[in-house]
Amino acid sequence: MTATMSKSPGARMYPPVAKLNLAADPRKMRRIIAEDPEWSLTVVPLLSNLCLQHIVRNFEEKPILEELLPRHKDFVLERLSPSLPLQVTANLISDDGYWKRCCKQRWSLCDVSSYCHSWKRMFFERHLENIIELYIPNATDPKTVLGMVPLCRNYVKRLDISQLMPPIKEPQKSEDDDNSDSASDMGMDGPSMDHFDFGILLDKLSHLEEFHVVYRVKGCGMNFEWNLFEFTFHDCESLAKALKSCKTLRVLRIHQSKVDDEKCRQLVNNLLDHPSLRELNLSHNLIGDRGARAIGKLLNRSKLESLTVYDNNIRGPGAQAIAYALAKNSSLLSLNLRLNRLGDEGGQAIAQALLKNRTLKWLHLGGNEMTEPTATVLSQVLVQNNTLRSINLSCNRLGMDGGKVLEEGMCHNSSMVECDIRLTEVGQESDYCISQVVRNNQNQAHRKHNTEET
Repeated sequence: MTATMSKSPGARMYPPVAKLNLAADPRKMRRIIAEDPEWSLTVVPLLSNLCLQHIVRNFEEKPILEELLPRHKDFVLERLSPSLPLQVTANLISDDGYWKRCCKQRWSLCDVSSYCHSWKRMFFERHLENIIELYIPNATDPKTVLGMVPLCRNYVKRLDISQLMPPIKEPQKSEDDDNSDSASDMGMDGPSMDHFDFGILLDKLSHLEEFHVVYRVKGCGMNFEWNLFEFTFHDCESLAKALKSCKTLRVLRIHQSKVDDEKCRQLVNNLLDHPSLRELNLSHNLIGDRGARAIGKLLNRSKLESLTVYDNNIRGPGAQAIAYALAKNSSLLSLNLRLNRLGDEGGQAIAQALLKNRTLKWLHLGGNEMTEPTATVLSQVLVQNNTLRSINLSCNRLGMDGGKVLEEGMCHNSSMVECDIRLTEVGQESDYCISQVVRNNQNQAHRKHNTEET
């Protein structure tokens, strides 16, 4: 074989190569069967990714986040489970994308715009609300609420409690069965049952600004009993003390809770001289004249900017007490007294107060059984008061003569941009003239606004 090799100058010498005839012996063939036909060296994960995946899998036992580079932190946050314990994630994770996934997993409807576009705030506010709404006195451990405080107090700015559960009712004795139906109908079936005590919570929420609460049970169905909608005196006392201790509170709303005169006075006594309260809403309750007098006292000793007490039982004397405070008040911007029973006695008192008041901008007196005498005093207000921007007199029987005096006063007014006189029987001519003046005032206000912007 060596004799046949080329010996030309410059040629390289190679060893002989034996030719393998694989087809001759199939047993010598090497067969490779890959379990993954798409396997390739190019898809082997980086060591850094393997480490990050390990962090994700063991995050509950050993959370590591702040020590990571920004891109590595994003990698971990995108893969963390939204079901991790809040004790681990609450004060560690600030990424809104993670809390968005938590919200979407738990609730089908999520309007983040109501929470200043903060998903984390939405999650903790709604989570705490759910805990309180399902809390059963004498059955639920208070630690279920108190344990959440260190986790959520920096993020909760508003609580909207739509129901409060009463204690579990003890079964009645058999001899009382005959009287059970009549007792339930009369609302006398058993002693008063107190609800969740907000005194253990509100003073610990250092950023709480708004608090809305309704003392009722939603969806009780065939299990309806009057005491499911009872706001007891002890409830009121504990709530009042809790509100007093919440120094950051700006908005308070207690509605549809059967707040009567005594409970109103209890609440007001603890809200006097409150440093931050600016809005109070006690609508759909049972407040009468004595409660209204307490509210008048609150106006004198607070910095309220909005007061809403519609759909109560306030009559003339109660309105006079509110009017007396309104005449001297210099902070209130909005007053809503609709659906009470002020009559002309109360309506005229409020109107007289507006001859002295120079801060109120929005007034709602709809559905208060007022007639022409109130319209006469309000006509004077329209002439002398240039601060009031909106007034609602709808559903009062002002009559044709009342419409004419309002029309006369409106002709001398240049500040009123809203005047609702629907269903007041003022007549079409007065209605048209008043609406024309309002429209002119709106145009002037719009032009003034554009001029100030430019």
